[in-house]
Amino acid sequence: MNHILDMDATELSARIKNGEITSLQATLAYIEHLKRANERINCVTADRYEAARQEAIRADLLQQNGEASGRLHGVPISVKDCFHVAGMATTSGLIHRANMIEQEDAAVVKRLKQEGAIIVAKTNTPALCFCQETNNKLHGRTNNPWDLNRSAGGSSGGEGALMAVGGAAVGLGADIGGSIRFPSHYNGIVGFKSGNDQVDDTGNFPHVGIPEQRRMLGIGAMGKSVRDARLIHEILTDGKRKFVDLDRYEIVIPSKQPDIPLSSDTEAWLEHLRGKIGTDYRMSQELPPHFTESALYWQELMSIDGAKHVQRVMSSDGTKKPIAEYVKEKVTGRSDFHSYLSWALLGAGMFKPSEVRLEQIRAALKQGDQELSQYFEGKLLILPVYHEAAQKHGKQYREIFSVRKTYKQYMPYIAYANVWGLPALTLPIGTDTEGMPIGIQLISAVGHEDALFQLGEWVEAEIYSYQRCTTYD
Repeated sequence: MNHILDMDATELSARIKNGEITSLQATLAYIEHLKRANERINCVTADRYEAARQEAIRADLLQQNGEASGRLHGVPISVKDCFHVAGMATTSGLIHRANMIEQEDAAVVKRLKQEGAIIVAKTNTPALCFCQETNNKLHGRTNNPWDLNRSAGGSSGGEGALMAVGGAAVGLGADIGGSIRFPSHYNGIVGFKSGNDQVDDTGNFPHVGIPEQRRMLGIGAMGKSVRDARLIHEILTDGKRKFVDLDRYEIVIPSKQPDIPLSSDTEAWLEHLRGKIGTDYRMSQELPPHFTESALYWQELMSIDGAKHVQRVMSSDGTKKPIAEYVKEKVTGRSDFHSYLSWALLGAGMFKPSEVRLEQIRAALKQGDQELSQYFEGKLLILPVYHEAAQKHGKQYREIFSVRKTYKQYMPYIAYANVWGLPALTLPIGTDTEGMPIGIQLISAVGHEDALFQLGEWVEAEIYSYQRCTTYD
């Protein structure tokens, strides 16, 4: 069974197709493993264990009859609980949505099913997917498998924790403010945030309807290998690999910025990477255009309309108010929402840009898009994900959601790819002195995804690759 848990979707699919492993064997292995591991890490919000078992039996029958089709035929996967799956609730951590069963699959779920994937479980998020640590009043807190006292990240924290223990062959997440990249970094897995308008987000909850926020949203794989990230991206975009010559790219790894914290462990791994890359590729340490203002833009864009559109779906009738819920939770502990969510929504009200300011940002985005399109024509950017490895539960809230605007210090590395709608590949590069994973993100412009995947595979081969957490076997 452990051998199956270590496999990525590409290998498992090949072994199912050539008859070495049946879909039922793989599905049962993941189910039994998740039942055990979930007791400690709490990553699963709802399972499809019996339905998945039946689908695996049918997949094996099709395989035996020579009727199997699809690049993920019979492969068990998991998806973040922001994507609609027919017959399951999409709660995003909200109590009032616990029994709201969806009738249709999200667009991305349809594509994965069409390729033969079998969904075994949906995974935990913070309420409304609005914060970077995974905790809510409906499903509880997800713990980091490498250290249960630490955060699994968010908002795709359940998916990150599940993939860290090998709970499925591959998973699916969404990212508007680090939601794929934080959990990938914290849990030591591979994650890919697609670029602006590359993946259909129909059936993603909460719906992102504001254009300036939609450009920041990316959807992609969370898993065990770069090749799986490429495969899932091709499936979700209905695309085919467009091979590029990696040697024509300059690799940019900016030097440490004085105003942005960075742990000594992370800095050491980046320096190690510089040394290795410098022997094979052209390299520079310049800061990319529009980097310094990106964290501010991100906060202001997320605060458009004071996040009223998010507040309206806090409750079934849209009447819940962040300030009232914040006070209720602090005084009685009986709100349907942890205080961090209400505080984050209050912050959106405080940082709401005026119409004049919003027009200024729109103009800056239009100009910046043109500049970055030219800049990334021959460059790949490598950035840290966060200033340190997975933190103790609650610390990240205090760093990002502060009236002192500390997000300007802690969000620049994350915000850059969101604000400019850039594809970003996150993968582990090593561990810190306490054994916690450290990740990096590879970034370029839309159209250069193959270069990102090639460089990611180079890092896997030369530096470090996914290591499954076996504590819960």
